[in-house]
Amino acid sequence: MRNAGPSPVNCAQHQLTLDFLTVSFAAMIAASANSQKPAQPTFRVGDERLIKVTPSAAEKVTSLLTRQGRPQGVLRVAVIGGGCSGLQYKMDLQDQPANRDILVESSGVKVVVDPKSALYVTGSELDYVDALQEGGFKVKNPNAATSCSCGESFSA
Repeated sequence: MRNAGPSPVNCAQHQLTLDFLTVSFAAMIAASANSQKPAQPTFRVGDERLIKVTPSAAEKVTSLLTRQGRPQGVLRVAVIGGGCSGLQYKMDLQDQPANRDILVESSGVKVVVDPKSALYVTGSELDYVDALQEGGFKVKNPNAATSCSCGESFSA
């Protein structure tokens, strides 16, 4: 005896299952497409307890950002290995915070610090001295156990 195919009830159940799967699959694709927005950096917002910028440093940073054509840019303050005492500061002007950065606005200037550097700069004050000798940016860091005579590096 030859099988005439599925009974009409089974056929309707299979069609209902296929329709459900098709709708579910389409919904998953739509949800996936909507969630794929351009990746924006994710950063946290801190306050001046992390790092504080004096008015003279803010004025200098603002003029440097403007000169570079980045009036909405940020100042990155980082701590890297090196120098006479083992650690030194690195400062850089950038367009925006990077992933995982901590953003602090102080004296009208946006400063970003990476989480590792934040361990070393917490409570620091960034100043700018406009002088021929010993001028430039100066970091007053309460976490620095020692600093070298050149003033460019420290240990914690």
